Amino acid sequence: MASIAQWVEGARPRTLPNAVAPVIAGTGAAAWLDAASWWKALLALLVAVGMIIGVNYANDYSDGIRGTDDVRSGPLRLVGSKLATPKSVLAAAAVSLGIGAVAGLVLAWFSAPWLIAVGAVCIAGAWLYTGGSKPYGYLGLGEVAVFVFFGLVAVLGTQYTQALRIDWVGATLAVATGCLSSAVLVANNLRDIPTDAESGKITLAVRLGDAKTRVLFQALLVVAFALTLVLMAATPWCAVGLVALPLAVRAATPVRTGLGGRELIPVLKDTGLTMLVWAVAVAGALVLSTTWG
Repeated sequence: MASIAQWVEGARPRTLPNAVAPVIAGTGAAAWLDAASWWKALLALLVAVGMIIGVNYANDYSDGIRGTDDVRSGPLRLVGSKLATPKSVLAAAAVSLGIGAVAGLVLAWFSAPWLIAVGAVCIAGAWLYTGGSKPYGYLGLGEVAVFVFFGLVAVLGTQYTQALRIDWVGATLAVATGCLSSAVLVANNLRDIPTDAESGKITLAVRLGDAKTRVLFQALLVVAFALTLVLMAATPWCAVGLVALPLAVRAATPVRTGLGGRELIPVLKDTGLTMLVWAVAVAGALVLSTTWG
């Protein structure tokens, strides 16, 4: 039986910045419109965290019962390592997604009820990533889904629920966040190219190959920081987002120098940290610019 520490590891806490950073960025975008609502931000955070933990457990379950995780160089998987039964991991996924869904229902009720439909699509996307008869994560579409759900939807959804509108600042933040969030998955799939190809999981990294996947990872980081410069058109204070650039360089170094296997695991942490620091810095700049002018 898995210990509590192993259940926590199975939730993949290194991916939590993918949930937290979009909410911070979206709240900063709402503050730019003088409409930040901290209780709505907390609800959005609960939605995002519930979703990402749920999708991580759902992936653990689906990949585990398919045998995809039988040979693995990445972090612990509960079903693949036989530390937990598929049924218990599926239940953990359902509980996590359920918590996110309830928080989403409350948020939609006080913002815009049509957002319930968006939430339903997000839950379906979480399950169908590696679940179902034709999981899109096995077709090279995982990065696209992460860009959409943990970039565009998460950031713009957070901004909209607070401000009841979106603008170009929110859209720019959403694209930049989507790029950084996708980069986390690219790094993960780069590490797993050999085992994924062997098990029939045809990720985007498997399709592109090792060399092009490394270029894609670095390009996503470049785009995110280029958009930080674009945000300076709103307020020069957004330049503070460049404080995360050294972290991005550290994240990219193992990728650029050709490291592989378990040597790429720290890249996930450093890319997530880059995204989190960047989101806090840029959102803080937007908040301060509206407060101090």
